[in-house]
Amino acid sequence: MKQEIKTTKAPQAVGPYSQAIKVGNFIYCAGNIGKDLHTNRLVSGGIREETKKTLENLNEVLKAAGATLKDVVKTTVYLQNMADYPSMNEVYAAFFRKPYPARATVEVVKLPIGALVEIECIAYAEGGCCGGKCDCGSNCK
Repeated sequence: MKQEIKTTKAPQAVGPYSQAIKVGNFIYCAGNIGKDLHTNRLVSGGIREETKKTLENLNEVLKAAGATLKDVVKTTVYLQNMADYPSMNEVYAAFFRKPYPARATVEVVKLPIGALVEIECIAYAEGGCCGGKCDCGSNCK
C-alpha cells in the first residue's frame, strides 16, 4: 500500500508531488534543497551550508516515515556546478556512515529557486528506524 509521508519540520512540496512516499519498508523521498523552513529561502553560505541544510531537511522527512539517514540505500545528488563536488562530498560524508548509500551525482543547468544542490533518496527501514527500540526520538515502531 502506498502511503504519503508529510511533515511540517521540512519545507513543504511546492508542486503536485509528495515529500515522500512509503511502500512497505521502502521510503522514496522527493528532491530536497537547502531551504530554511522558517524563512522559506535558501540558507546562505554557499554549497557547504546548502548541502548541510538539504540533508537535515531529508532527515526530517525520513523521521516522519519512521526512518533516518542511516536507513538510506540510494541517493541522487544534483549539482548546479560540478566544481562544487569536493565541498558537497565533504559535508555529505559527515551525514553518512559505512556502508555508504549507493549514489549518482550529476551536474544540471538549473535547480529550483537558484539552489546549488538538490538531493533525493530511497531508504529501507525494516522494523522502524530503531528496530522497534525507538531511541531516536521519532516515535518509530
